[in-house]
Amino acid sequence: MAWFKKSRKPIEAQPEKSSKIPEGLWVKCPACAQVIYNKDLAASLQVCPKCSHHFRLTALERLRHLFDDGEFDEHDAALASVDPLEFTDTKPYRSRLASSRAATGHQDAVVCGSGRLDGIPTEIAAMEYGFIGGSMGVVVGEKITRAIERALAARQPVIAVSCSGGARMMEGALSLMQMAKISAALARLDRAGLPFLSVLTDPTTGGVTASFAMLGDLNIAEPKALIGFAGPRVIEQTIGQRLPDGFQRSEFLLEHGFVDLVVDRRELKATLAHALRFMLADAPVLPPAAVAVPAATSDVTA
Repeated sequence: MAWFKKSRKPIEAQPEKSSKIPEGLWVKCPACAQVIYNKDLAASLQVCPKCSHHFRLTALERLRHLFDDGEFDEHDAALASVDPLEFTDTKPYRSRLASSRAATGHQDAVVCGSGRLDGIPTEIAAMEYGFIGGSMGVVVGEKITRAIERALAARQPVIAVSCSGGARMMEGALSLMQMAKISAALARLDRAGLPFLSVLTDPTTGGVTASFAMLGDLNIAEPKALIGFAGPRVIEQTIGQRLPDGFQRSEFLLEHGFVDLVVDRRELKATLAHALRFMLADAPVLPPAAVAVPAATSDVTA
C-alpha cells in the first residue's frame, strides 16, 4: 500500500524576500490615485502632474521655493512658548510642544525669513502645519509681528503663507490677543505704503483667517484649499442647512469675492513678484523707519 501513498515532507518556512525597491520612492496621489516618483513630485513643487492636486509643504519648503536660490536669513528661531497657562487636556501642553519640536525641528508653528524674491528684498513668514496644526499662539504672533517691524525698518514688503487650524486653544486668550497684535502691525505697514501679500493654503481656518490671513493687499489662494472660520460641519449644525458643493474652497471663495486670485503653486512665485513690482512702483520713497526690533530670546511669556 505504500506504493499508493505520497509522502509529504513538512513545508519549511521560506525566508522573506527583501524588496529591491527602497521604500518612499513612490507617492500615491490622494485625488487621482496616480503613482508618482517622488523626485518628479519634488520637481513639480509637490503638485500632482496628472490632476494638479497640491500636497502640503513644510514651512522650510515654502521659503526655499519663494526665495531666490532657496537662500534666506531666518529670524527669531529660538523663540519658544513656556506654557503660560500650564494647560492640560488629554496630555500636558508641554508634552505637545516637545513632540512637535522633535517632529518638525522648529520651536513653534511659523518660520520667518528675509531674502530676495525674484530680486526683490522681502520678508516672508511661512506657517508650519506639522506643529500642532499650525496653530497661532504667543510665539507665532510675536514672530510675525517682528517680521513686519523688520519690513518697516528696511522699507520692504511682507508675505505671509498661512497653513493653520487657527488660534491655539492651549494658550487661551493670550492666543486670541495675537489676532489684534498682528493686525495692528499690518496697519502700520499699510500706513507706510508697503505691500502685504497673503497666501492662503490648505487649510487656513479659525483665528488666522479672522485676522492677518484675509488682510492682504492681495489675497492669493492655492487651488482647492480649505479656507474659512468655522468648519463646514459646525456651520451645517448651526444653521440646519446643507452647504453648497465646494463651500469654503478656494474656487468658491474667489467666485464670491473673498479672495483675489487662485494660483497654481508652480506659478506662485512669478505671480507674487509681478504683484510686488506693480505695488512698489508707486510706493513712497522714504528713509528707513526707525523701528526698534526686540532682540531674540529663548522664551516668550505673557
